[in-house]
Amino acid sequence: MAILGLALTSCRDAATRSDLVFVNGAEPETLDPAIITGQPESRVVNALFEGLCAYDENGHTIPGVAERWEISPDGRIYTFYLRPDAKWSDGSTLTAGDFIASWKRALTPETGSQYNYQLYPIKNAEAFAEGRITDFAEVGVRSVNAHTLVVELENPTSYFIQLCAFSTLHPVPVALIQRVGDNWVKPAHIISNGAYRLEDWRINDKIRLKKNPHYWDRAGVALETIDVLPISDANVAFNFYASGLADLVMDKGLAPPALLDDLKKRPDFHAAPFLGIYFLRYNCERGPFRDERVRRAFSLAVDKKRIVEKITRAGELPAPGFVPPGIPGYKGTDGVAFDPDEAARLMSEAGFPGGKNFPNVRYLYSKSELNEAIAVELQSMWHSALGVNVNLERQEWKVYLNSLSLLDYDIARSSWVGDYPDPNTFLDMFLAGGGNNRTGWTSQAYDSLIAEATKELDPARRFEILRRAEDLLVQSALPVCPIYYYVGIQLYDPTKLGGLKDNVLDEHPLRRIFRKDQQNSKPTN
Repeated sequence: MAILGLALTSCRDAATRSDLVFVNGAEPETLDPAIITGQPESRVVNALFEGLCAYDENGHTIPGVAERWEISPDGRIYTFYLRPDAKWSDGSTLTAGDFIASWKRALTPETGSQYNYQLYPIKNAEAFAEGRITDFAEVGVRSVNAHTLVVELENPTSYFIQLCAFSTLHPVPVALIQRVGDNWVKPAHIISNGAYRLEDWRINDKIRLKKNPHYWDRAGVALETIDVLPISDANVAFNFYASGLADLVMDKGLAPPALLDDLKKRPDFHAAPFLGIYFLRYNCERGPFRDERVRRAFSLAVDKKRIVEKITRAGELPAPGFVPPGIPGYKGTDGVAFDPDEAARLMSEAGFPGGKNFPNVRYLYSKSELNEAIAVELQSMWHSALGVNVNLERQEWKVYLNSLSLLDYDIARSSWVGDYPDPNTFLDMFLAGGGNNRTGWTSQAYDSLIAEATKELDPARRFEILRRAEDLLVQSALPVCPIYYYVGIQLYDPTKLGGLKDNVLDEHPLRRIFRKDQQNSKPTN
């Protein structure tokens, strides 16, 4: 009924069609920058909010609210100079104090930000988040005046500028949040500072974005209105696009697998590798997956090559390690290779010969045709190699994310897209207690390696330390099983839309998109 309603709504709204209608995947979990964890949410949030820095259509980090910055010779002090004309969508001035209040909120445990560790490079940020200090004045961020923000880091951090474009570091209207609570993200209340403001949000129908008249670079934003459609079924998404109800499909899982061979021949099919990985999580806190031998056996039983050749078929590469290729200077590691005989031996050693006496376990995945096909294939592989029966459990996006957070699964389909071009963005989430760990696995040795890499100033030595951490993750402990490296996929007519370019972060800012088939649509900058 939800899909039928969406189709009827789109037809009914044809007379007031937005300048751009794009299919975004799942319904957003929230639009709170401090809370979001998924790529569908981030596309919308990055249109509504802007940090000190932003992304361009090439995935490069460029000035955002900060028009420029200075870095101290030792690489630890950053001074950001905010644009005098940076404003909130209600016309009020955006200040350095707004960033300080927003970062404090993200670091406060009660906020529940699973990404707050992105602020940990800042002096004492981690200590504040963990309650080891309670005075936020001790955290390394202060305002010199309304438009000058000084940030002091624990150690030189080569990717800190990239972090300043990340959603967790976006400013939010803290006073409004304190006044209306969680309702602040609803259209009736929300105040934002990005290129667009939230005009409407109909759950499981659409989000409508309208150009923010108070955005500092409003002349550089081409499209007046954008409709974001929450469709997670690949066939439905393609039908919307093929029938002209949508101009753009922009999600890595929304190309119908059955149509891929034909789609790849078309000029409106766009695919390119980026820093993203499809992988499995094992619940290391309960049941048989507390045993490293069982985790290793299940990983050895996965034929990754078969999955990319039979199911995904868009040019994805099987993933030997966890960090995708494409990061200059970093050579990743290899995990375990397909070996069903060794897998069976390990299961016997663990007390489950031929799968005998193995308990019922669940494989959790979010709703999509691709995830469904991979789940069925994995179920077959595990039964064939290990003699076990794995129950498949499909959940809607929001429910699935909650199940991951609560560790309410045995094995779970997962994905990760790099937040910046550095191996740390793939490895630091598995620190003990990390909000995005979601495996229950902890390792003092692993945590020590990540901490050592953070303090290492020599790039080559730092990468070697991170490689040792990756070895531990996918060769020794195996709380995860890498499956394949993503290929970003978009469907759009290049004669009609511009401002979309392949890049390693799969970042396609909505404010940079313009229509080639309409006059006065191209941005002025």
